[in-house]
Amino acid sequence: MEPEQPFSEELEDWLRSPGKKTLGDLLEVFDEKSFAMALLVLMITPALPLPTGGVTHVFELVAMLIALQMVIGRQSIWLPQRMRRHELGPATTGKAIPFIARRVRWFERFARPRLPRTLRQRAVLSALGVIVLLFTVGAFVAIPFTGLDTLPSLGVVVIALSLILEDALVTLIGIVIGAAGIALEIALGSAVLHFL
Repeated sequence: MEPEQPFSEELEDWLRSPGKKTLGDLLEVFDEKSFAMALLVLMITPALPLPTGGVTHVFELVAMLIALQMVIGRQSIWLPQRMRRHELGPATTGKAIPFIARRVRWFERFARPRLPRTLRQRAVLSALGVIVLLFTVGAFVAIPFTGLDTLPSLGVVVIALSLILEDALVTLIGIVIGAAGIALEIALGSAVLHFL
């Protein structure tokens, strides 16, 4: 039996394949991992410690929509047709997705399937949807240019990677990172309010 192709290689093969690359195509190719893939693509930019000045709010809103669909237990992602047909530009296919593939490859070296069946259960996916939603809202409401959106966004990215790699330990790491980010936001927010 042939060993399963690593996810990073699948992603790179899809990028090298001929034809237009749309968001809908990406979700269809990675059908069973489409929720995780979409969250990874959407939240990787807010997770970078760079000032984005609110540009990433659109990504975060779409990520919230996807997280809500996880909560209600949808089997496939619903997105407006216009969004599904949206062609991924050269910045996404030439820089962002290869960047994601390299990060996934790094995680693949250390991750291994831990409780993969648990991570496929509907109740667990719904609970993770709630967590992803909370972290994404936390990233969305973070004060611009403070970098406070980085940790909640990184939590979502690591959870998405854990679903792709089916590693429950990586899921827990993602939850801890995101929760630390939310705690930091609350602590700094209350300190500012106290100061005022």
